[in-house]
Amino acid sequence: MKKLALVLVVLFALPLIAEDGPALYKAKCAGCHGATGAGDTSVGKSLKVTPLSNAGVQKLTDADLQKVITAGKGKMPAIGKTFTAEQVKALIAVIRSFAKK
Repeated sequence: MKKLALVLVVLFALPLIAEDGPALYKAKCAGCHGATGAGDTSVGKSLKVTPLSNAGVQKLTDADLQKVITAGKGKMPAIGKTFTAEQVKALIAVIRSFAKK
């Protein structure tokens, strides 16, 4: 019975983990964009990644950002094809959090 309860807890928690924007960003985006979105990783520097706090990035609509995440743009690969709509929305929220205040 305890094993069943544990399995149920894990199964119900998986969608919450999968839709956790910061964790998803860290796993899928930070390698190029860096922990702060500055593009200051070795890969980000070599690709000349635009900082996510950049006004040009921040002025994009959510639909524009969704398209870049799912379809790619320039050197940005189409990483979001396997993401759910909720995961993409969570990533967009992380991108918005990098806006200069």
